[in-house]
Amino acid sequence: MPVVALAPRDHVFEKMLSNIQEVKARGGSIIALTTGRDELVETLLDTEHDSIISLPEARPRLTPLVTVIPLQLLAYHIAVRRGCDVDQPRNLAKSVTVE
Repeated sequence: MPVVALAPRDHVFEKMLSNIQEVKARGGSIIALTTGRDELVETLLDTEHDSIISLPEARPRLTPLVTVIPLQLLAYHIAVRRGCDVDQPRNLAKSVTVE
């Protein structure tokens, strides 16, 4: 099962490395979003089964904005590969109109 790991260089970076190690120990594959070409993340990953998406470095308050764009594109491409209709999501009207 692939796991998306958000690992920019911030105050919880070391904890994310630990989480990545736990997933790898259980046989999972990683899609890591990290700042630049982070060598610590690269050493944990297997180039055959895992992927790294490099993000540009940004101020801490702007990191979520930089991270959300690749996540949206990843979600879009996964949905297209699964054959989901990305223009007409199921139950959208229900979730928007129900309080």
